[in-house]
Amino acid sequence: MSLEASLTAKARALKAAGDLDAALDCYRQAVAAAPSSGAAEHNLAANLGNMELYPEAAEAVSRAIAKGHDAPETRLVSARAHEGLGNLAAAEADYRAALAKRPAYVEALSGLAHLIWVATGDVGAALAVLPPQDAPPLALIRARLLTGAGRLEEAYAAVEPLARLAPREPAAQVEAAKLAAPVDPARAVAHAERAFALVPHDPRIICVLAESLLAAGDAARAARLVEDVAAKIPDDQGVLALLATAWRLTNDPRYADLAQRDELVGSHAIATPPGWPDLDTYLADLATSLNALHEGRAPPLGQSVRHGTQTKQSLLRSRDPAIMAFFQAVDAPIRQHLAALGQGDHPTKRRNRGGYRLAGAWSVNLSAGGFHTDHVHPEGWLSSAFYVQLPPAVESPGKAGWLRFGKPGLPTRPTLEPERWIKPAPGRLALFPSWMWHGVEPFEGEGRRLTIAFDLLPSRG
Repeated sequence: MSLEASLTAKARALKAAGDLDAALDCYRQAVAAAPSSGAAEHNLAANLGNMELYPEAAEAVSRAIAKGHDAPETRLVSARAHEGLGNLAAAEADYRAALAKRPAYVEALSGLAHLIWVATGDVGAALAVLPPQDAPPLALIRARLLTGAGRLEEAYAAVEPLARLAPREPAAQVEAAKLAAPVDPARAVAHAERAFALVPHDPRIICVLAESLLAAGDAARAARLVEDVAAKIPDDQGVLALLATAWRLTNDPRYADLAQRDELVGSHAIATPPGWPDLDTYLADLATSLNALHEGRAPPLGQSVRHGTQTKQSLLRSRDPAIMAFFQAVDAPIRQHLAALGQGDHPTKRRNRGGYRLAGAWSVNLSAGGFHTDHVHPEGWLSSAFYVQLPPAVESPGKAGWLRFGKPGLPTRPTLEPERWIKPAPGRLALFPSWMWHGVEPFEGEGRRLTIAFDLLPSRG
């Protein structure tokens, strides 16, 4: 085995284990060991893209193509790198180049359709990219696009044939159940029951059944199912959100202790970072830096943003001075919140070790009519919203543009309304449990609502 092949095999093992930094070092060594290898450059570029190091990824994949490695997979890596850089025209060209080589390449079809949706907000144009056949991957892509456009009945109709023709495929039944819940809860329960009968011990399937039951009005059975799952995976944020919803619907006294403690939600001001004369000047510079990262006209599919945009690359890797200063400025408010949160048996408190680590950071820019649908952050422990710029509407009666908590992001019978709100203010940081349902009230009029969000995971010290 050549040195390049040996290093590549080692890198793949490290990548599979989740150690992208160590894998990156091996891929760099492989390129050095075989400087004429386009495949080595491709592998390096793919790993850089997975790490959201898009400038380096774009450079590496360009070298791969120059060295003769111009496979469809390489064009896909190039498209994703350019998309991460905000160069949507170059990304579209790469997606189309990949499809010219392999017309049925599902990943490229999905990427191109998503890109057109983000760039134009035109779901018809995005759907036009997809071939007419109803192969399962294409049906799921079509359903995601229709869901993003708010065409929920059509989204369910796109996957219902898959579930009907594959009654013993749990994945098809799960997708159909999730899409049916807002439009036909009884059908959602039927699909989820089929999946549950096939795989009765899968926590994900149990939770989909619980969601369907909540939509159909059977919160008591949903609670029993979710309580069993929560006992086995007590730190799962999605499970905790379902548990809170079921307990609230059944008037379970445990709900108050879980979700209504004052110390769970906080709003904290940041101090002016070093190097800026005052907070207003800093926020203006931060807004300039963030606005340069926003592109397109529609939010990414599967996100909570409506009538706005969300940055693709993680802000944690930014070298922009204003963005780097932000993470220093929020350290003191975060530690203040952890101290006020305290410790104990509560699912959020029991993980509090006095410290934290950042796990993802992004920016959202909402325009008139913009809002966030209610959602949770399944990969976090604590989540956040930091206010950079706000529209005048936040000062008007009616809580326009305010952060709200407690309204589930899934259909329930009866419908549940928010329980508390935070009025946003420039320079303030809101912190709350990642499992807690939260959204943003719509606003109209002039101005934009520019924010930064990030998730935290527990750490010592």
